[in-house]
Amino acid sequence: MNVDVTPRLNFKLMTPNDWPLLWELDQDPAVMKYLTRGKASTQRDIKENALPRLQAFTNDEKGWGLWQVNITSSNTFIGWVLVRPMDFFTDNPNYNDIEIGWRFKQSSWGKGYATEAAIAICDEIKGHANIKTLSATALLENTASINIMKKIGMVFIKHYTHSDEYGDLAAVLYRKKITTNNL
Repeated sequence: MNVDVTPRLNFKLMTPNDWPLLWELDQDPAVMKYLTRGKASTQRDIKENALPRLQAFTNDEKGWGLWQVNITSSNTFIGWVLVRPMDFFTDNPNYNDIEIGWRFKQSSWGKGYATEAAIAICDEIKGHANIKTLSATALLENTASINIMKKIGMVFIKHYTHSDEYGDLAAVLYRKKITTNNL
């Protein structure tokens, strides 16, 4: 798969060598608010947990992985867009439903970069024959991510309880059916 550029952004699949960018992004409590309740990732977290997970689902041919997002004019890293099958880390991953997610530096918020990146990457992955839907999840309080989901044409599917080591929180699932003429 080859996602290259939009008018303002360029992309490339991240590799384990990009761990410093992942770590840098995760140092901002505002960025991590809806992920770890604001707790920054350690370098050890990135190297021992995030990178093995990234390697497990990265597939260049299918476009799965973390897509590094850079501002083209300055080649400045501003975040990433995740692409992987829904429920990938369960016994029953759904290869027909592709999860998309994003994490961006606070300095890039409110400028449309996440929406622009999500649309560009979705445009590339929707061409794979087996993909029927694109999905995204967010904590209910994360209205900025939910707004991006709506902007890329996803619709509300359900409320559910997200459970992790930090507790149980209200979350939502949004989804978009793939057709040849949308997104």
